Amino acid sequence: MARAAVLGRLVLTPIRWQLCDVAELIDETPQVKTIILDAPDWPGHRAGQHVDVRLTAEDGYQAQRSYSIASAPEDELLAITVEKLDDGEVSPYLAEELRVGDKLELRGPIGGYFVWDAQQGGPLLLVGGGSGVVPLVSMLRHRAAVAPSVPARLLYSARSLDDVIYRAELDGFDVVYTLTREQPAGWTGFARRVDDAMLREVADPNAEGLAYVCGPTRFVEAVADGLVGVGYAPENVRTERFGPTGG
Repeated sequence: MARAAVLGRLVLTPIRWQLCDVAELIDETPQVKTIILDAPDWPGHRAGQHVDVRLTAEDGYQAQRSYSIASAPEDELLAITVEKLDDGEVSPYLAEELRVGDKLELRGPIGGYFVWDAQQGGPLLLVGGGSGVVPLVSMLRHRAAVAPSVPARLLYSARSLDDVIYRAELDGFDVVYTLTREQPAGWTGFARRVDDAMLREVADPNAEGLAYVCGPTRFVEAVADGLVGVGYAPENVRTERFGPTGG
């Protein structure tokens, strides 16, 4: 009876689909594009959340995918960043066919675990693989807007320097790159996959604060295990992962 009474008090508000106007398109890398959206009914979001995007064909067929929000909660417009997958149903359209002035159907924000708010404090260690950097940059932008004194470092694993998303902006943060496939002439940074030795070198020396890891599933699992191995409390390591298919 007590449980039924509690459930009776819950009010579940469904997340509705809404149409947004495409305000700007930004080429981040040859395979990655940021879509700036004017979403007049947007309820606001927390850094690290994501949205669902739905496309509807003329014959009524629908396909939808989830994309991390790149913009900070303080930004006037909403931004998502999309990596084109050649065998994807949604990402090729978003990366190649979408134009300024088009409308895009989305719903959100979604997710409440992989989020960071300024009041959670730090220090922060953010570890991203490929396009897994997107929600982490939302956190960095939020921090820059409201809590720049919170220590934060980003460890970003990319195939090459040309594959680094938000490269110009990231120069303004405490960021450490590891380039796993191709390095420019004279490169003195890391040139291997993230391992325990790298984490020990980059992370807080006392393994204090919060760690957020986002990227492909195997990357996330290896990094999360590594962070616990170098001393981070498991409950302080939050993960978000995506598989090799979709888009």
